[in-house]
Amino acid sequence: MRDSETAAAAAGAQPVGELTGVTKVYGHGDTAVVALGGIDVRIDDGEFIAIMGPSGSGKSTCMNILGCLDTPTSGSYRFRGVEVTTLTRNQRALLRRNYLGFVFQGYNLLSRTTAFENVEVPLIYRGLPVAERRDRVREALAAVGLESRGHHTPAELSGGQQQRVAIARAIVSQPTLLLADEPTGNLDSKLSREIMELLVQLNETRGITIAMVTHEPDMAAYTRRQVRFYDGLVMADEPTHGATRLSAARQATR
Repeated sequence: MRDSETAAAAAGAQPVGELTGVTKVYGHGDTAVVALGGIDVRIDDGEFIAIMGPSGSGKSTCMNILGCLDTPTSGSYRFRGVEVTTLTRNQRALLRRNYLGFVFQGYNLLSRTTAFENVEVPLIYRGLPVAERRDRVREALAAVGLESRGHHTPAELSGGQQQRVAIARAIVSQPTLLLADEPTGNLDSKLSREIMELLVQLNETRGITIAMVTHEPDMAAYTRRQVRFYDGLVMADEPTHGATRLSAARQATR
């Protein structure tokens, strides 16, 4: 058992997300494709994990199940102790809206609206009052270093700035779990490092739990733990000290 699991168990806490014996099969009979062959993955509060593997290994399917964008063929997915597989479609949609944040490789910003308005969208769906929405959007933009760029449209922002807006949109609703799918895939190496440093900062200073899909070892090195997939199975689940090294590097440059 990992140290994080031991601490959570001692505190009587439910994991944020826990997959047990999860399978996912697409199709039937001779055309069936096994995307997941029975996996166990646990994510505790405050973790920053990388879900890694080659194309077709099952990592994106795992992410989609964690994000309630897909359902397992068999097995259990418990979110904060609630069995997600027994929820209705509408209940899963409410879970996504109220407890999950998403960052994708493509920024998925509304092109004709400002950064501020893009970040505000999840709060509008929640029905929050205007004053509260504005305060939370300003706070989220400040958290990603874009408090002065809220009036700009995506076309007026760099790729790295657009991804920061997407991250602000993901955290503005204060999610229990932030899911990032190849968040640096469209960025050059310098901007990729900036985005990873931001995610580490959000994890360390705000305690946001993050699960990130990536195929890049350099990006996975920023996380605290790496879960490696191959042919639909978890082949390794081990800690990494990337985030710790990054913190030490920051301290050394101050």
